[in-house]
Amino acid sequence: MIRRLAARGTVRGAVKANRDIGGAGIAAEKRNRVNGEIRAERLRLIGEDGTQLGIVSVDEALAEAEQRGFDVVEMSPNADPPVCRLMDYGKFQFQQSKKRQAARRRQQQTQIKEVKFRPGTDDGDYQVKLRNLRRFLDHGHKIKVTLWFRGREMAHQELGLKLLQRIEGDLEEEAKVEQFPKLEGRRLAMVMTPRKPPVARQSRRHPAETEREPPAASAAPVPGPDEGVRDEAAAAG
Repeated sequence: MIRRLAARGTVRGAVKANRDIGGAGIAAEKRNRVNGEIRAERLRLIGEDGTQLGIVSVDEALAEAEQRGFDVVEMSPNADPPVCRLMDYGKFQFQQSKKRQAARRRQQQTQIKEVKFRPGTDDGDYQVKLRNLRRFLDHGHKIKVTLWFRGREMAHQELGLKLLQRIEGDLEEEAKVEQFPKLEGRRLAMVMTPRKPPVARQSRRHPAETEREPPAASAAPVPGPDEGVRDEAAAAG
């Protein structure tokens, strides 16, 4: 009983440390039971290096964790018996927090870029917009191609469908259709997602860095045909 009370104190300290490193709100999320929070009487224990330590009681698991300087963390509560692992719980929570932050950053980097067309878009304007779509795809963004109809153009929606099919064909190697053309009021929209991972952007050098570069060494002057004769005459004199 005393060991379990001490274990609960360890858990509270680990949760406080997690909040200090930016894990505020972790209590609202589903997290693993640790040490004295484990309810099962017997469990399957795995060592810190992944070795199987067998089925033991909670007290035996806590004693083993105390001896090795680790926590007992419940990894699979629905197993029979539950699977627990010896680990540094504070370090584990820190790593999980970093993974969540990285996932959020990747989610924020992916955006939906919209490019608008008209049924009568001329070829020059079409090629410009197509280059913009390719640039967005290279950066890993989804693209939304929107076709706007005005007035009597609504009676010729097949022209808009042909234009979207042309865009799909021109971008066949770079993107795939995620949402097929869908009519929303007076606009026809299609969403495409990149087939390839984003291309890393190359950093551009600042103009000042180019100015600070040392000038190239100038080549030694080539003597003229008369200079060699004058030098020999001076040496003889």
